[in-house]
Amino acid sequence: MSNEHGKLYVVATPIGNLADMSFRAVATLKEVDLIAAEDTRHVRMLLQHYGISNKLTALHQHNEEKAAAGLLDKLREGQSIALVSDAGTPLLSDPGMPLVKLAKDSGFDVVPIPGACALIAALSAAGLPVTEFTFLGFLPRTASARKTLFSEKLACPTTWVFYESSHRILATLEDMAAVLPLNREIVIAREITKLYETIVKTSLADALALVANDDNMRKGEFVVIVSGAEAIDKSEQLLSDEQERILRVLLTECSIKTAVALAVDITGARKKSLYQTALAITGDELNP
Repeated sequence: MSNEHGKLYVVATPIGNLADMSFRAVATLKEVDLIAAEDTRHVRMLLQHYGISNKLTALHQHNEEKAAAGLLDKLREGQSIALVSDAGTPLLSDPGMPLVKLAKDSGFDVVPIPGACALIAALSAAGLPVTEFTFLGFLPRTASARKTLFSEKLACPTTWVFYESSHRILATLEDMAAVLPLNREIVIAREITKLYETIVKTSLADALALVANDDNMRKGEFVVIVSGAEAIDKSEQLLSDEQERILRVLLTECSIKTAVALAVDITGARKKSLYQTALAITGDELNP
């Protein structure tokens, strides 16, 4: 593929099942001058499976700024380069952004070669609304940061989705259960396209119990999909000013669940109306 103007190909590779490699991806990897890979040892096994012997160079999170500059020089020389990650579509929680940005800003063609993506595969089989969704990538490593994020998403009306590792999946669900209603619908998708692929749609409470009690549900790579909060029915949100004032005071000291329960006892207002109002209040405070 060497020519006067170099091109950068962003090539999706299988996330588990090697049969998911597209004909176009194989042809592209055979024809480019150089393949930039997140882990050259891992990608070399894939290339050997398809009889591809092109030169490899490493481009990962620890060297991508420096490596991207060198690869841009090769594009200027007219070489064609394929960017691949360990699995799936590059840049989606994988390295490669500096190279793609440099190539685009320098006027080179950046050509997507679509294929497997754990995010899209999980969403397609989740059974939750996907017309509009938010992708969060990998979540923060600390419990406090995760709880803050979940609080920010508490009143989000659309589906949201994130990746998680086997080491943190249980802790993440525990943190989620401390913030979100336990009846919130979620999907746990693990080992997508692999031998032990599992996709479970259930409540947050049941998902937490399942992962806590089944060792196998703490193994592999995870996509977690969370349904959006129920839309607030304005006709059922008719609290008096005094009822809302009491709820706001309670929310400064208690969780939503506790504040609502106390407000029901104190004000006599409907639990659903109080809960929906609490979600609106906390959502406004977190997203001014």
